Amino acid sequence: MILAQAINFGIVIFVLYRFALKPLKKLMDERGATIQGGLDNAKKQEELLANQEAEYKATLERANNDAAAKMKEAKKDMEAYRTAAMEKAQDEVNALIAAGKKQLESDKAAMLSEVHNEIVSMVISATEKVLGTAVTSAVDAKLVEENIRSIK
Repeated sequence: MILAQAINFGIVIFVLYRFALKPLKKLMDERGATIQGGLDNAKKQEELLANQEAEYKATLERANNDAAAKMKEAKKDMEAYRTAAMEKAQDEVNALIAAGKKQLESDKAAMLSEVHNEIVSMVISATEKVLGTAVTSAVDAKLVEENIRSIK
């Protein structure tokens, strides 16, 4: 009976080993290989991520440097434009002032001429009243010139 039990036990062990443990061991080895492949893949992905991050930082730094250079150039261009605009505005102001001065000189000359004519006509009318008669053009011109010289 012990011998039959030992043979039965051996058969059960053989059947278990052949149909249960061997496929289970094969499945465990496959699962281990899959896990190891996943770990290897994870390491590769981590390295790739580190490389991508380094490349991203380098690209970002280049972009920041380019942006800073463009901002510096834009400020320089803006300063040049502002200076040119200020010079143009100053030139326009100077031109307006010069035109205003010319207009004032012209108005002053016209006003002096008008005042001169007014004075001449007042002198003529005063002379006519004093003399009581109309003054001839020769006497008129002579008297007017003398009176104007005395006024100046």
